[in-house]
Amino acid sequence: MIDSLGIVKNANIINLKTNLGTFSNDEGLFRIFVSEGDTIQFSSIQHYTKKIGINKQIFEDKNILITLTASTYVLDEFELKKHNLSGRLGIDIKNVPINKKDSLLKDVMDFSKVNMKIVEGDDHIDAKVRPHIVNTDPTARFAGVGATANIAFKYSEKLWALRKELERKKAFPYKLLTELGDKFFFDDLKIPLDNYFHFLEYCNPLGIEKLHKQGRLLEVIKILKTESISYLKIIKNE
Repeated sequence: MIDSLGIVKNANIINLKTNLGTFSNDEGLFRIFVSEGDTIQFSSIQHYTKKIGINKQIFEDKNILITLTASTYVLDEFELKKHNLSGRLGIDIKNVPINKKDSLLKDVMDFSKVNMKIVEGDDHIDAKVRPHIVNTDPTARFAGVGATANIAFKYSEKLWALRKELERKKAFPYKLLTELGDKFFFDDLKIPLDNYFHFLEYCNPLGIEKLHKQGRLLEVIKILKTESISYLKIIKNE
């Protein structure tokens, strides 16, 4: 990643479809998981935000050069005033006018002239957003002969727990990559980029997801380091 002056470091890169993000390193390089059709956003505090759609050619090349445009802020005008302050608080505070020395907040919060006896009507916005109040007698019986009510919430709690667990499993690979960093997996462990998800499945029988959920990250790292050795031998033989 570059701009008109050279390498762009610490730029924020995020896949807007998966919400997986990373940063450019000191050489302006970065790695991020993408699929064809994804949109990648590049942003930096010193540059204009840029978005790139991943087409078939970019996806197959697996490399892309990003050029950001530096943002420039121009002041319309400014006024330079002279002051007689010395830079020493103890001396300068004596030279500040009394009305400036008092806190501006004191004037703003002065309600002495407000007539508290006047009852104001409902605020227009408040009246629009305020929900209607419905008074219901909880002891009243339902009207109608033979009417019954079936509440279909018998399995809701179990279904919600199952859905939450599935979402956690889906997010686990991305969360682990964010916490440990792509350098750990692809540089230190030498796991090929395309094999990242397969490597985690290889380690799953050892309970890395459960350990991660319990916050035992050091044990997860130990397992990943140990299993990466045998995993690399297996994929090499294949």
